[in-house]
Amino acid sequence: MSRFNVRKVAVLGAGVMGAQIAAHLINLRVPVLLFDLATPEKAVERLKKIRPAPLGLASDADLIQSANYDQHLPLLQECDLIIEAIGERMDWKSELYRRIAPHVGAHVILASNTSGLSITALSQELPEVLRERFCGIHFFNPPRYMSLVELIPTAATAATILDDLETFVTTSLGKRVVRALDTPNFVANRVGVAGMLFTLIEADKFGLTCDVVDDLTGRKLGRASSATYRTADVVGLDTLAHVVRTLQDQLPKDSFHAAYAIPAVVSRLIEAGALGAKSGAGFYKKVGRDILRLDPNTLDYVSSSGKAAPEVTALLKLPPAERLAALRASTHPEAQFLWAIYRDTFHYCAVHLAQIAQSARDIDFAMRWGFGWQEGPFETWQRAGWQTIAKWIAEDIAAGRALSREALPAWVMDGRTGVHTPAGSWSTATQSYLAPSALPVYRRQIFPETVVAGPGQQPSTAGTTVFENDFVRAWTLEGEFLIVTIKTKMRTFNTGALKGLGQAVTLAESGFRGLVIWGSGEPFSAGGDLNGFLTIYAREGLDGFGAEQKMFQDVMQQLRFSQVPTVAAVKGYALGGGCEAFLHCDRRVAHFETNVGLVEVNVGLLPGAGGLT
Repeated sequence: MSRFNVRKVAVLGAGVMGAQIAAHLINLRVPVLLFDLATPEKAVERLKKIRPAPLGLASDADLIQSANYDQHLPLLQECDLIIEAIGERMDWKSELYRRIAPHVGAHVILASNTSGLSITALSQELPEVLRERFCGIHFFNPPRYMSLVELIPTAATAATILDDLETFVTTSLGKRVVRALDTPNFVANRVGVAGMLFTLIEADKFGLTCDVVDDLTGRKLGRASSATYRTADVVGLDTLAHVVRTLQDQLPKDSFHAAYAIPAVVSRLIEAGALGAKSGAGFYKKVGRDILRLDPNTLDYVSSSGKAAPEVTALLKLPPAERLAALRASTHPEAQFLWAIYRDTFHYCAVHLAQIAQSARDIDFAMRWGFGWQEGPFETWQRAGWQTIAKWIAEDIAAGRALSREALPAWVMDGRTGVHTPAGSWSTATQSYLAPSALPVYRRQIFPETVVAGPGQQPSTAGTTVFENDFVRAWTLEGEFLIVTIKTKMRTFNTGALKGLGQAVTLAESGFRGLVIWGSGEPFSAGGDLNGFLTIYAREGLDGFGAEQKMFQDVMQQLRFSQVPTVAAVKGYALGGGCEAFLHCDRRVAHFETNVGLVEVNVGLLPGAGGLT
């Protein structure tokens, strides 16, 4: 079996995306050549100042090898992967492809990091011999932190090229891949930007200010904290307008075309030079320590203090079926707004599934990984009761309340209970349920990503439970190693968690080859349970607190001097007592985005569980 080895990558273009893609490659110790019209030293230096930091260590910028197109094109022969990331203009890319083509080796994969241009059209600018090794690769900004990468093949792209590139992006870069169809804005931006437009339309319809909308459509809705208007500011209103214009120009017959209009307020802000965060003002503006919001009628900035109504916030805490029913039945404008954006997104995804994605799973993954949603639109719809929601959407379409008059596709109303099953996820192209990818990179994952009702085991129930209580689960996959998962909030160590960890070490010594402290997701541990410690102190005084501290120290010593190897598998925060558990294990396997520290020293406290030993 042949293996695609990436010994060096060339990134063409040292703009915002190109330079940060190069930075992420260097983070993961993939050698990289960064090309630009002139040598890109200034772009490399800027990487040290960008926030959030694209580099793990600012000094790693010096590892990026700078190059220019006049002197260094022969160096492309040394590369196994070339990522083109210049400006979004077909004529610029065409000229660049003409220049690099003679220097692209016979084994090299060539990929364009475009967010909207047709990959098929781009491929036509290449010599025919390169077309089977060409595809789109769409990183999300900022590349270090956004987990989604979309891969977009053309009809000519060899299947092995996509498989090799997906394996590299997943294994070496730590990204999550969705294979997209070559349609405008691909998957995540197609649904996400359309959803953003729908939100702005419905907010205007219900008379809601941007701060209230952001309070409603952020964490409370299970989405990114930047919500809607803040996301637009971060992306840049000019960039948003460019993406929207792609929808306008390339989808003239789309039944949602009327919604693909750049909102008047966005156009007015762009004309005024208020492009969002990069210009210092957009929908929001920071003045001193205050964050002001835009008054869309006057374009003045006023106090930003709007919050969601408590009664509507309460509805968002309900399970999906009860939540959507309550929002739809409510007469409160904020609740009606929320039902409208749910409805519009469900309607849009159902109508466009066949055009933009291989299966419903791809849309749900794209929105989770690319836009920070806790669950995708189809997952929410399915959990809320598929046919009930479909009936309500159909009623709104008939009543003219929806943003399009196009009926839901027939498959939606065929009596199904959803689009995700243990067999796979619904594909309108094949009229069947597609199983997840069977690439070796996924087959070796114990817990590959899955969707609601999809195939695969859940970490909370996987394997054989050795013992479990409210604080800890000790379990094993194959009987050789004991795995300990802390179940408390933020995986903090309280009395129960400490006793459970100590019990697990004892069991591992008597019947297993080793012990691993691991839990899915983040954090590893935020440390000691401070509220619990305060309760003990209030109830039992210093003696009780001292006894709790001694227990913490004793368990850490158990880890340190265990008769079997102990391993901390870490992602996210390992702070305070979490750091001490991390330090007392024999080995540590840490994700790149791990933050470790004895934070208590910042307030003059000494680590109490052995952090100084």
